[in-house]
Amino acid sequence: MNSRGKFLVVLSSTFLVAILLVGGVVTKGAPPDDAKAGNNVYRHLSVYSEVLSRIKSEYVEEPDMSSVTLGAMNGMLEAIDPYASYLNATQYKEYLKNFDTYKGDLGMVLAKKYGYITIVSVVPGSPADKANLTTGDFLESIKGVATRDMPLAYAKLLLKGEVGSTIDLSVLRRKPEPQKLTMTRVAVTYPAVESKMLPDDIGYIKASTMVAGKVKEVSAAVAALQKQGAKKLVLDLRYCAAGTPDEGIDLANLFLSKGTITYVQGQKYARKNFEADPKKAVSTLPLVVMTNRGTASGAEVAAVALQKSKRATVVGEHTYGDASILQPITMEDGSAVILSVAKYYSPDGKSIQDEGLTPDEQVQDAESLIGDPDDDTAPETPAPTKKPTEDVILKKAIEVAKGKTA
Repeated sequence: MNSRGKFLVVLSSTFLVAILLVGGVVTKGAPPDDAKAGNNVYRHLSVYSEVLSRIKSEYVEEPDMSSVTLGAMNGMLEAIDPYASYLNATQYKEYLKNFDTYKGDLGMVLAKKYGYITIVSVVPGSPADKANLTTGDFLESIKGVATRDMPLAYAKLLLKGEVGSTIDLSVLRRKPEPQKLTMTRVAVTYPAVESKMLPDDIGYIKASTMVAGKVKEVSAAVAALQKQGAKKLVLDLRYCAAGTPDEGIDLANLFLSKGTITYVQGQKYARKNFEADPKKAVSTLPLVVMTNRGTASGAEVAAVALQKSKRATVVGEHTYGDASILQPITMEDGSAVILSVAKYYSPDGKSIQDEGLTPDEQVQDAESLIGDPDDDTAPETPAPTKKPTEDVILKKAIEVAKGKTA
């Protein structure tokens, strides 16, 4: 990591500690006799103020304090919420004006990691997919602007544009130099749900996204497979990250006739339970669900619900961790913080965003996760350009399905 990067990380960490401590006192209130804890809060604030003052007066050159503040704010938010953003007044005004204006996009689901914009998953058939971008790749720059400490919401805004327009990116994978790409925006279309019969009366269903309408397609696929004689089902949710938790709730309900699917709750967001509706269930066949590191949001909610209810066996990799309600909170100066005000939880009370899902049968795909791009000790292994010939997760899922009984 270069000196500027280390400097911002240290500054962000200090700022994070101070804000979290103040937040804890303001929102919950310290016990009346806890004077020591109160002093601790002010001590941390004093340290932050002193560090900021020293930087301003003694750094090797006059620092851009607005950039320092922006970097610190986004570093703090990333530490607690990889989907949060801080937008200054100008950025937020641009975000409100233009985010829904342009229909051209590249088909990526994004988050923050190690200070960079990282890819959670890509939509099959999208420009990102055709460029072989995948889960764990980092966007090093967008339109020539470095993404380190860039607000996530602003990065998403930059990627949008007119259909047919081009955009320059540089992508970090493992240790090679950033790969420079010029990509053309399109009106992204979401692939249809796929289904087919496998040997041994196993019906296979693949949902690549959980956007509106896909649950109905899964329901239709289940009905068709059952008519073809399916006695067991395999539901493939790998790299399924586009969509919403609500769609995941509806997906789980196709296979559940009772019990809690999930619940959502926040500090100021009252708990809301989502119970299975028996009228919406379409199948009682034995079920295996496939996940990987690109499984997130709605697909994650569904997989967790089906696993925790003992309705399905989950096979594959640990999921990404993304299931919350994001909300913009405006500031007096016109800036805004976009952050998770509530999270979705498993029926047994674990945050899906924080914990993800650990499969019952863990199988590691041939590709491996990518580490911190600034870590000089990372192995110099180029990102794979070809998919493995054998689908080891599917192979295991079929093996598990064969052993299931109704």
